Amino acid sequence: LAMAGVASRRAAEEIILDGRVCVNGEKCTTLGTKVTENDIVSVDGEIVNIETKKYYIMLNKPVGYVTTVSDEEGRPTVMDLVTDISKRLYPVGRLDINTEGLLLMSNDGDFTYKITHPKHKLDKTYEVWVSGNAQPNAIKKLEQGVYIDGKKTYPAKVDVIDHMQKSAVLSITIHEGRNRQVRKMCAAVGFKVMALKRVSEGGLILGNLPLGKWRHLNDNEVKAILGKSEK
Repeated sequence: LAMAGVASRRAAEEIILDGRVCVNGEKCTTLGTKVTENDIVSVDGEIVNIETKKYYIMLNKPVGYVTTVSDEEGRPTVMDLVTDISKRLYPVGRLDINTEGLLLMSNDGDFTYKITHPKHKLDKTYEVWVSGNAQPNAIKKLEQGVYIDGKKTYPAKVDVIDHMQKSAVLSITIHEGRNRQVRKMCAAVGFKVMALKRVSEGGLILGNLPLGKWRHLNDNEVKAILGKSEK
């Protein structure tokens, strides 16, 4: 399932245990079941085929799009922005609907696993426009870690990019991927996030990629990010 780009290895295990996988028409919930090229594997009734060509792309996600393959509420998804690729891709990680910026997408489940698993600790940098004064004590708290959802965050790297009278633009670098983490971190020190943009991930930089557009990662970028995740 990972090789076919259905999901990462970890997520594929959950799909199997949830009873969504069939082998030759029979439901299969046993992890590690062996299949051959002659077996027919399906997920949610859709036949799974191994993709020999792997795709790795970077998308500049706009606000208003959800980071899912489909949405029950009918909201626009990031898949709507990559319709010019015929192969089925999957988002690598998530950005919430009100966050824009760098989002990786691929049909390589192993690549997804290596990017998203917490043990690899790949840095993600966000530009955050907040209301309130960027007082040194608030910045220090973010750098040392704050409690969100009952658990302390790992230390973050925080720089003040611009400082206005009643707002500021911060650069915040983290390697965790907890739900709405940057927004919750800012709220914990009294900042209200007015705009949030991911500008880099694992050393890959969004740069001047236009909003709503995507590009292929080059071979060196793919090798570099996989090399970092294997350390």
